[in-house]
Amino acid sequence: MSGGEAPEAGNAALTRRWQDVMMDNFGTPRLPLVRGRGTRVWDAEGNEYLDFVGGIAVNALGHAHPAVVRALSEQAASLGHVSNLFVAEPTVRLAERLLGLAGRRGRVYFSNSGAEAVEAAFKIGRLTGRTHMVAAAGGFHGRTMGALALTGQPAKQDPFRPLPGDVSHVPYGDVGALRAAVTARTALLVLEPLQGENGVIVPPPGYLRAAREITAATGTLLVLDEIQTGVGRTGHWFAAQAEGVEADVVTLAKGLGGGLPIGATLAFGPAAGLLTPGTHGSTFSGNPVVCAAALAVLDTIERTGVLGNVRRAGRRLRHALEGPDHPLVREVRGAGLLLGVVLDGTHAARVQRAAQERGLLVNAVAADVVRLAPPLTVSDREVEVFLDGFGAALAEVLEEGRRAA
Repeated sequence: MSGGEAPEAGNAALTRRWQDVMMDNFGTPRLPLVRGRGTRVWDAEGNEYLDFVGGIAVNALGHAHPAVVRALSEQAASLGHVSNLFVAEPTVRLAERLLGLAGRRGRVYFSNSGAEAVEAAFKIGRLTGRTHMVAAAGGFHGRTMGALALTGQPAKQDPFRPLPGDVSHVPYGDVGALRAAVTARTALLVLEPLQGENGVIVPPPGYLRAAREITAATGTLLVLDEIQTGVGRTGHWFAAQAEGVEADVVTLAKGLGGGLPIGATLAFGPAAGLLTPGTHGSTFSGNPVVCAAALAVLDTIERTGVLGNVRRAGRRLRHALEGPDHPLVREVRGAGLLLGVVLDGTHAARVQRAAQERGLLVNAVAADVVRLAPPLTVSDREVEVFLDGFGAALAEVLEEGRRAA
């Protein structure tokens, strides 16, 4: 297409344009989207969808939330990027706010993504003077090289070996395996409070508390990856708060920016002092415009009672989907509005497709698991609309299976 030609319109045309110019690491996305408002999005042909993917748990307040739009506009009109050579007030205020939500004294490093937040934690671990690290099989911490070394998914790791670091992976939820692996030579143990990308896996009660006790006994840093679970996604500011567990390092991203790219690494106690001048950095660290958006997200969640809505909507979804009307559903895992609908068989891709045909966007995160991560502001009415359509999609796939048998 030359500079003077109008771009092709429509879903097929926009998809072809993607295929012509984009690297193929994502494959071809299933649907081109051009507009969003709240929990709704529209494709290039004007079809409307109820979005229960939420940018993979990113759009905490939905699409085009007025508070985020206003914060972005006002900050961009005032002070944009200044780099880490200068101080910007929104950056300082966001760090203060995150530490306040954690209820602890500490320090914050801002980055541009969850993977970068984990990379900072990886470096903090190295600065302890120890090199061994422990992570959980099935865990996902990002795709940059350090984060990938901690990710416990061999299919993602194998093309890029050898990976940095001396990392041991242990079964998730197994306290005995933690006790055997974490020793006085272990720099850090990194865990997700629940494993989002692995099919929304929830550990047994007391697992995080045991991890805290084990790491405290060995002088190991406990790193909790709250990139997917943090910022209210489970009905708490941080998922670990439900068990009263305080980590040495917490990583955040996804919902923090409400759709804007930002990561944060929070460190407490001795870990907070390990990054010193020259040990780490990023040109875009603490960008004022993105920090202003993140502050708007936090303000809105707190001011409008969003955490209560997360707990209420999550309970409604779980109760309805685990009921007798849905025989294809084996169980529903997760917390708040991060839920994994576990199916009786490897039907997730077909359920995802049937739901989309009914105007619902969901994520087949595993062969037998459909992940739900709608905006935290989803209304009671939207939950009911979703349940009606998703129930019909489940029934269709169940009937297809019966006919095929």
